[in-house]
Amino acid sequence: MSHSYKEDRMKTISILGSTGSIGTQTLDVIRHDPERYRVAALAAGGNVELLVQQALEFRPSVVSLATKEAAERAASMLPDGIRVLHGEEGLIEAAAGAGAELVVTALVGSRGIRSTIAAIEAGAAVGLANKETLVAAGHLVTKLAEARGVSILPVDSEHSAIFQCLNGERRADVKKITLTASGGAFRDRTRAELKDVTVEQALAHPNWAMGAKVTVDSATMANKGLEVIEAHWLYAMPYEKIDVLLHPESIIHSMVEFTDNSVIAQLGVPDMRIPIQYALTWPERRPSPAPALDLAAIGRLHFRPMDLERYPCLRMAYEAGRAGGSAPLVFNAANEAAVERFLRGEIAFLEIEDTIAAMLDRFPPEPVDTYEAIAELDARVRREVTALR
Repeated sequence: MSHSYKEDRMKTISILGSTGSIGTQTLDVIRHDPERYRVAALAAGGNVELLVQQALEFRPSVVSLATKEAAERAASMLPDGIRVLHGEEGLIEAAAGAGAELVVTALVGSRGIRSTIAAIEAGAAVGLANKETLVAAGHLVTKLAEARGVSILPVDSEHSAIFQCLNGERRADVKKITLTASGGAFRDRTRAELKDVTVEQALAHPNWAMGAKVTVDSATMANKGLEVIEAHWLYAMPYEKIDVLLHPESIIHSMVEFTDNSVIAQLGVPDMRIPIQYALTWPERRPSPAPALDLAAIGRLHFRPMDLERYPCLRMAYEAGRAGGSAPLVFNAANEAAVERFLRGEIAFLEIEDTIAAMLDRFPPEPVDTYEAIAELDARVRREVTALR
């Protein structure tokens, strides 16, 4: 890994997705340690009020919003020194043109891909919270990061845990990595009990405060499937060495087993500010705004084997990962579009997995070797999902 930072100077950071769950918590980490960071750019979707509030507090040189209308509204509320941009070009400028050393990509969905590539091409390290980037374009992104000599620092709690467990270890000595899964909102329900669950029930996550899409993905276990594919690219790990374990308390965030049967795990309270801060400060550690872990107060931890029949989305993610080529992209695009339909009340919860299965059948794996090919296939899969009954 390249990019080590001297302790006595400020780090320049851009945040893509600054008004979402990860973005607001990243700013909370920065707020906690203001001498250490300068915010270069903030990009958001349509939450103009919150973005303006963030821009007035952190004074980035660039802000970007999804639409021209949103950008015009923001511009009317911001001082002249802040450039207000919009759309894909604005996002790319925020990622690559604001001079950030580290770009936190916290956008939800595949729209994070192009801006992540732009950040890497500009020579910035990437704090990656956007799973879909590596799922759909892992082969392109990891190759580019290596060629540019920049680090991809995982922000997900599970991947941050594995990153920490592998510190100073030889990859050749890894026997397997185990991602832990809380099980989401429906972990104690049978398949039969999932038939009529509501959007509100799916969004009631027992451990984490996350955005709607990630929370639904947690309930279907598609989220863990995306993380399995991500792990394959982040750690150059074959799928047979990537395991998933149900751990309802979300205290062990993931672990690595070595050839001598030693297991190294990373523990902490379920608070995203811990892995976010590690990506910001790596290779150092700093005091955190998150609460400390008190194992005696928790008392006990529980574990259950992962049941791939109970969670077909996870099974399909493994299958797509092993199939390679465009299959992970199809899995991701189908899931994203199906979750949108579920959140709008157009399909039932269990139809999310039916939709993914149908799209994986409809789009057999093929090579996708350019960003354009990825974007085109991604759009085709979404159109097909939208056209389903």
